[in-house]
Amino acid sequence: MAVSTNDLRNGMTLDLPEGLCSVVEFQHVKPGKGGAFVRTKLKNVRTGAVIERTYRADEKLDQAIIDKRGMQFLYRDGSDYVFMDTESYEQLPVPESSLSDASRFLKEGDDAVLQFFGSEIVGVDLPAAVELTVTETEPGVQGDRVSGARKPATVETGHILQVPLFVNPGERIKVDTRTGEYLTRA
Repeated sequence: MAVSTNDLRNGMTLDLPEGLCSVVEFQHVKPGKGGAFVRTKLKNVRTGAVIERTYRADEKLDQAIIDKRGMQFLYRDGSDYVFMDTESYEQLPVPESSLSDASRFLKEGDDAVLQFFGSEIVGVDLPAAVELTVTETEPGVQGDRVSGARKPATVETGHILQVPLFVNPGERIKVDTRTGEYLTRA
């Protein structure tokens, strides 16, 4: 589906020769002399690389239709993550490489929105924060209460992050899925 550069919006996905790209930002420029143009910053959906491109005003680009489906993570099968479509109950094995950083925060029973371009998974939308159980960290020592001090901790998904000194193994914590950082106790 062709879309004009005048109709670009942030978050729109385009199918370009460079690959599948999402519009991060765009700016319509009308210089005093010469024709108008659109300056864009695009992020490659597959590689994460950010590129800047300039297009003439009203130039046609191919818009990629991204299908978003609600799925539930069931279990790991070797290197694959098995998801179930919440509407059709169909099971879908997904390679870990398609999930990128999302695999650090997925535990059995969690819901996620998978983004499909045709039959290829190009992205995963997770909730802003997830609750995970700390499996391994050094125990807090009485009197060790330096303000802002942190220690490494491993959560049930294998993700390692920095937590405050008072967090102990077995505790549930909230983790920000965008940055991978500790938020609060759950």
